[in-house]
Amino acid sequence: MISWAITFLVIAIIAAVLGFGGIAGAATSIAKILFFVFLVLFIVSLIFGRGKPKV
Repeated sequence: MISWAITFLVIAIIAAVLGFGGIAGAATSIAKILFFVFLVLFIVSLIFGRGKPKV
């Protein structure tokens, strides 16, 4: 999921350089949302990890 966030961030940067403000803003918003979703899922997986392996 972090790869999608980075992809949208790169799209936003390229669109901003080329002068497409609306597309850059939308791509930036999507990148932020995906990054925070990834961050929440990462923290949840750290807290509720696999636990101790059963022997």
